[in-house]
Amino acid sequence: MDSVEKTTNRSEQKSRKFLKSLIRKQPQELLLVIGTGVSAAVAPGIPALCSWRSCIEAVIEAAEQLEVLHPGDVADFRRKVTKDRDLLVVAHDLIRKMSPRTGDTKPNFFQDCLMEVFDNLEQHIQNPLVLQSILRLMDRGTMVLTTNYDNLLEIFGQQQSKPMESLDLKDKTKVLEWARGHIKYGVLHIHGLYTDPCGMVLDPSGYKDVTQDAEVMEVLQNLYRTKSFLFVGCGETLRDQIFQALFLYSVPNKVDLEHYMLVLKENEDHFFKHQADMLLHGIKVVSYGDCFDHFPGYVQDLATHICKQQSPDADRVDSTTLLGNACQDCAKRKLEENGIEVSKKLRQSDTGRSSWPLLYRKPWPVLHVGERSQARGSQRNRQAASPYLQQALTMMLEGLEIFKTSKTCNLKTSLL
Repeated sequence: MDSVEKTTNRSEQKSRKFLKSLIRKQPQELLLVIGTGVSAAVAPGIPALCSWRSCIEAVIEAAEQLEVLHPGDVADFRRKVTKDRDLLVVAHDLIRKMSPRTGDTKPNFFQDCLMEVFDNLEQHIQNPLVLQSILRLMDRGTMVLTTNYDNLLEIFGQQQSKPMESLDLKDKTKVLEWARGHIKYGVLHIHGLYTDPCGMVLDPSGYKDVTQDAEVMEVLQNLYRTKSFLFVGCGETLRDQIFQALFLYSVPNKVDLEHYMLVLKENEDHFFKHQADMLLHGIKVVSYGDCFDHFPGYVQDLATHICKQQSPDADRVDSTTLLGNACQDCAKRKLEENGIEVSKKLRQSDTGRSSWPLLYRKPWPVLHVGERSQARGSQRNRQAASPYLQQALTMMLEGLEIFKTSKTCNLKTSLL
């Protein structure tokens, strides 16, 4: 019976429809926002990666073991986590408690606790399917930012020989380069990375330099206006104060935007209410299924659909081949009529394909408008030109004649 149910579930997942407005996006039009759900799917053996609650509980336990938090504070934070209150507030209070009283984030014991929690991450990668899908999108120009402290994506990408780079908001130069699309395999950690105590911040006040920098805020907000954000494995991201400060509160007319969020549909009433609420933020909420096990396969299928989209440049004719292959005989005949011999060596390319137009791939000197008109209009000027210039001009004129001939040939063929 169980096997029948599993088969039914798999067939239902395979027949699942995707929003056309999403799968018809070019990869470079998307910006992935990665949450804890991705890490939980990739490394289920680390409880701290499963959710914000699990992460905070693991940090508290590490703080108790390392004796960097008073026993009374440990008990107090455990009570706060148990009560279903705002976990981000608890996390803010926790990092403040393990940081200097001046409010600075360095040095702090929070980083030591995270390093204890995330020790030897590379050994815990069990299901890399989601990471593989994300890398496929990054290969094609999709940008990535994350609220996670871990660097599972970077670790896996480096194992696949990708030049991965971890970034945080403290490095203005890198942030600007990333936002302008100059760091293809860069992953922006808006909360920082556990390996870098200087870049870790949970409270927006720690990013005053960023939020008050007009240049940085402009490029980040421009991403939210011009890219389609795809929230993957995100549950609390829209309630995240840093994300709100960077994007939600500062970008007007959000209802005119088109972003997407993949979520688990556990309760239909809650799901459809959430869907309606998020449309006010310009976000289309999409269910990947009613079971978290469906998440990796859904992301893989979604990435496959998006990566199938043909680039707008794919249909453009190669400008170096003038004609393509349609009228090679016609063009060759024209060359021979003008006394130009087409050698067999030039007809065959290195790959063995017929490619005589390579004759015209030879670099030509730049001719100014005056030089071209004089060369065409006067035999005397043509003789006075240098041999190389004369040869280049002759080849250009013959190329134009061949192009005209080919256009006529194509027209006749279409009429037939």
